[in-house]
Amino acid sequence: MAIITIARELAALGEEVARELSRITNYKLIDKEYLEKRLTDYGLSADKRERYDEKKPGFWASLSQERDDYLHFLKAALFEETTSGDCIVVGRGGAAVFKALPSLVAVKFVSPLALRIERIMKSYGCDERHALQIVEESDHNRIGFHKYFFSMDWADPRSYDLCFNSTKGDSAQVARIIDDYRKTIVDKAKEEAGKRRLAELLLGQRVVTEIVYAKKVPVHFLEATADGGRIILHGVANTQAAIDAALAAARALPGVAEAESAIQVVQEFTVMP
Repeated sequence: MAIITIARELAALGEEVARELSRITNYKLIDKEYLEKRLTDYGLSADKRERYDEKKPGFWASLSQERDDYLHFLKAALFEETTSGDCIVVGRGGAAVFKALPSLVAVKFVSPLALRIERIMKSYGCDERHALQIVEESDHNRIGFHKYFFSMDWADPRSYDLCFNSTKGDSAQVARIIDDYRKTIVDKAKEEAGKRRLAELLLGQRVVTEIVYAKKVPVHFLEATADGGRIILHGVANTQAAIDAALAAARALPGVAEAESAIQVVQEFTVMP
């Protein structure tokens, strides 16, 4: 199993290549439309998705519990969807979310500013000044989104395995190059290791879902790291009772063999609703 993530500047043809790559490989394409349906299933409203999707949240939004809800369910949806087999993930911090997978191929698409403006003018039917505003706003949002949610420099080519300038080659040619690269670096051993690691990531996310959203145990900034069936909980709680409840919920979840706490007790800690 391999996962290909596509990061892209606006109007750099990343979506077009992703669709062609999905066609020639038969990989599941997980794009914005696909993820919106899954996030809706988790109960995230269109307003909440719009506030955080590939955007740096504003000051008040960054302090809100909704911010943590968005990131949690984004990861949950991505982990759930990718466990079924080979996938192509477009945007949404995919290169950061799946960074730990040995079977990851992370790709970035860029294009000269003048060409991006030309494409936007044609696509949006707008003038050059408006097209430049659209491009600059998109770049600002995507840089902020990755820095805020993942502490990742979206613009740094070292964050990716491959970077393409979309002025050269058509979508079909570039898709074949990516697929050839994937076949070269992702062997059977990496595929199996990727499956195991993804199962651990999914288990950790399910533990957080159970503790925070099902049992509503008051642990803030909760993360659960998994090593096989062993879970370690990280976060902040007001009381030892909350930590004990979190551990009990984790240990009762299928797939968890043992659970330990690294949760810190901080009295009178609060988070904005």
